Amino acid sequence: MGLDGAWSPTLLPVVALLGALAPFAQASDILARVTGLRCAPETCRRHTEAVGGQLCAQHQRQQPVPLPKPPAWDFRLPERDGRRPPGTAAYLGLDAFAVPTRGQAGVDWKMLYVGLLYDPGKGHTLYLVDYDFERLAGLLRGYAAALGAGAAQTLVALTDGGNGLERVLQQGVSGAVVFILDWWHLSEKLYDLGGLVYESDAGAAAAWAAARETTLWERGGAALVEELDRLGCPPQASAAARERWQEVREHVWKNRHRTAYPEYRAKGWDVGSGPTEAGCKLIGGRVKGTGMRWAKARSAEVATLKALYASGMGLWEAFWEQRRPPLRGKIYPQK
Repeated sequence: MGLDGAWSPTLLPVVALLGALAPFAQASDILARVTGLRCAPETCRRHTEAVGGQLCAQHQRQQPVPLPKPPAWDFRLPERDGRRPPGTAAYLGLDAFAVPTRGQAGVDWKMLYVGLLYDPGKGHTLYLVDYDFERLAGLLRGYAAALGAGAAQTLVALTDGGNGLERVLQQGVSGAVVFILDWWHLSEKLYDLGGLVYESDAGAAAAWAAARETTLWERGGAALVEELDRLGCPPQASAAARERWQEVREHVWKNRHRTAYPEYRAKGWDVGSGPTEAGCKLIGGRVKGTGMRWAKARSAEVATLKALYASGMGLWEAFWEQRRPPLRGKIYPQK
């Protein structure tokens, strides 16, 4: 029945959930206030990390949590301007945030990657985490298959310009993934560049950036590079502005194959990676608290549990159900 002599199959999931959602001292306090049961913060930590370690080990074996009945995802694109675009799509996201871990010289910041899989209407979102982004990409593929994302005609990956993300998703998930560079990521670079070029004239800086943003929105990244080359950096610009101009130009050129924003909008696809950034904040809120210093593996264990719970879709319940040992024999004798 899942009894181990001290923790019931009902109590352990509650303690692990509280430990995944709040600092261990707070989790222990909430448990006592809501249930009347008392559990020391250290005990909460130990059990939460142990359970999270089991889930991490399962994910490292590339084994998704099995859902008895996966939810039916709606891959149709949402209506825009009174019409529904043709075709279907599923979205991927991959980004990272820094976690404060214990190092020999104090705090050692390690990048924890967050992977997402979600439908166009944002009705379902799967969250996954790992310090190894190649392993995370393979795990995304496994969950995508389990959740039926293969039924979507197009798999769209929305990312920033992070080095290696495109390669990893192509190798780990699918070579047919369509990549889109986050619109806001590139738009922000244009406004930063305008501020450097016209550092003494805020109005001129905003006007220059708005004009380049319009080109990007209406004609795409390749046209923006042509425009930058035609205009050239103004002669009065500082050396720092000229250097940044070249950096932005090269960044847009390198990503020109995933900045065809007019084409993406015509197909009804998203061009912003807001869900991925929100996912980083959601998971990061648990492991980036003031004064926190983690052992690297322990932070992954807690973050993995929080990601599982935040995903919904019955995954939390399915994880605990798979841990329940099968009954041996009959509990009650026959009459």
